[in-house]
Amino acid sequence: MSVRELLRVHGQPKREVYFDIENSGFVPDEVVEAMLPYFNRRGYGNPAITHKPGWEAYEVFYETKELVAKTINAGPEEIVFTHSGTEANNLALMGFVLASKKKGKIVSSIIEHGSVLFVLEEISKRYGWKYQLVPVDEEGLVDPSIFATFIDRDTLLISIQLVNHEIGTIQDIKALVDVARDRNPDVVFHTDAVDAYGRMEIDVERLGVDMLTISSHKILGPKGVGVLYIKEGVKLEPIMRGQLSAEKLWPGVENIPIIAGFKRAVELAFDDLGSNIEHMRDLRDRLMKGIIDSVPDVIINGPVGDRRVCDNVNVSFLYVEGEAITIELSMRGIYVSSGSACTSRYLEPSHVLLAIGRRHEEAHGSILFKVTRYHTVGDIEYTLEQIPDAIDRLRKISSWKPSR
Repeated sequence: MSVRELLRVHGQPKREVYFDIENSGFVPDEVVEAMLPYFNRRGYGNPAITHKPGWEAYEVFYETKELVAKTINAGPEEIVFTHSGTEANNLALMGFVLASKKKGKIVSSIIEHGSVLFVLEEISKRYGWKYQLVPVDEEGLVDPSIFATFIDRDTLLISIQLVNHEIGTIQDIKALVDVARDRNPDVVFHTDAVDAYGRMEIDVERLGVDMLTISSHKILGPKGVGVLYIKEGVKLEPIMRGQLSAEKLWPGVENIPIIAGFKRAVELAFDDLGSNIEHMRDLRDRLMKGIIDSVPDVIINGPVGDRRVCDNVNVSFLYVEGEAITIELSMRGIYVSSGSACTSRYLEPSHVLLAIGRRHEEAHGSILFKVTRYHTVGDIEYTLEQIPDAIDRLRKISSWKPSR
């Protein structure tokens, strides 16, 4: 069946609620409007070139750096643009290894995003560096005392997420930085904050990190912009080479329209961050409680309360496959994902859920919802009207039955 035919059969649901922000998301009208002038009316030049369209391009390039820096208590000169969070993570890890004058060890966690884990594998194969992955508990938290045993004089770099992309666990990065520096004062600490930025307050000075990753599309900005904060004094080598550009660590002409859209997305996310967080937390808790109260045999994956980021709901529905749930809910206009973006295409259980002790069948039945400041109580109520019937229907036809 062609995609066109598949969409025709799917039809148009009476209401649509999009929760799949983990994989990609809609771009608000205000963000689209902010981008449009930079395609053909102003700032369409190369920001590295000295003429009016180039200066206009450089203006939005630098103003966006200033704005992002302000939101994390950094300096604009410490902000580097890439074209995605994945690229920023690659630059942080691979760039550090290329700049290092000696071979060492990298410590990370077992539940990191694939853009960290796959890079560590490549660094090990290509450059002979060692890496170790710290285990986590049943809520996805790294125990500082266990973490400490992984740090030694050979440990040159650490990369631990601030917020896990699948189960929403907020790591105590400050505590882990303190432990690491106590064991090795010279270690460089990177944190992937893609799923934290715009959902909690971030202060790089307070956290004590040396590098931090951000992605535009995770705050409803356009796809195509990533950020790597690099503390002054930390040395990285470019991992790509190319022509003249304004960004010294990432070659190629900067995508100014997309950067302009990212700037507007940052403004919208941070204009009233506290209220946005409270709104998302309220919707998160309504959705989580509603599912628990209305559907039997479910498991909440990740912590509950303050150790969980405000937008994340991850639930395993037992006795039914996650892929079947995503299709069934899509027919009802509710768009979610099963597992993570990096595992669902292979229909394999999430490495994050396996790491926190979920069985394969429990991980396969997991569904990830992410709420935004644009979701409403009505969206949650509609979702909770549909989920019990959807799960009941799928369980009736599922070959996986509870053991008696």
